[in-house]
Amino acid sequence: MEKLSIVKIGGNIIEDESSLLAFLKLFSNLEGKKILVHGGGKRATHIASKLGIASKMINGRRITDAETLEVITMVYGGLVNKNVVAKLQALNTNAIGLTGADINSIQSDKRPVKEIDFGFVGDVKKVAHESIDKLIQADFTPVFCAITHDGMGQLLNTNADTITSQVAVGMSKLYDTSIYYCFELNGVLEDINDKNSVVKHIDSEKYQELLKQGIIADGMLPKLENCFDALQNGVNTINMGNTSMLTQENDNFTTITL
Repeated sequence: MEKLSIVKIGGNIIEDESSLLAFLKLFSNLEGKKILVHGGGKRATHIASKLGIASKMINGRRITDAETLEVITMVYGGLVNKNVVAKLQALNTNAIGLTGADINSIQSDKRPVKEIDFGFVGDVKKVAHESIDKLIQADFTPVFCAITHDGMGQLLNTNADTITSQVAVGMSKLYDTSIYYCFELNGVLEDINDKNSVVKHIDSEKYQELLKQGIIADGMLPKLENCFDALQNGVNTINMGNTSMLTQENDNFTTITL
């Protein structure tokens, strides 16, 4: 099977112009077929406050009411997505910016209300891998923002890590698929105060060990749960680290396998 790389970038890289450009150069130089997924939460919070809309967060997750959804659609689907696409075009990567509604690529269910009503937040239920592949086969590079839809006209704010893993699962039916989660740290760290204490390889056994030791906790927990879900559903390998893991020279990052 042909290789496909699915790369996700987070808020701090998007916020800093020079970091974003440095990352996009690395992404453009990545060989073979590829997909980019981005968030933009920090930018959305900033623009919302300028508009006098307070951002509500519970356990680090955004409550998306109707007003917030408008801001997120403008920021993720417009400002951030089109900036990224324009910069990739300047680097000779023929990118196409997408939400999950475009070509009906990613459908979600609105998250049911349990203890917390998250509002217009989606949980991915279906990825149209064959439609996405038509773009890839036409030599376009899809750039997904963190918005999906319910198939009945409603856009939904959706976690970018989840979009990444679910798109990777869908595409693994057609490709040998790897995920790259790019963030500020060098990888999963054994000691949060030592940026060089990277756990280079995590498999199911090591994962259980790190959970018991409390090394994987807080925000890293849902990330790793996503990872193992993707691996159990067809994704080949997952890599976590800073953007330099996209180069041949850097091997100081975390690789996750079953």
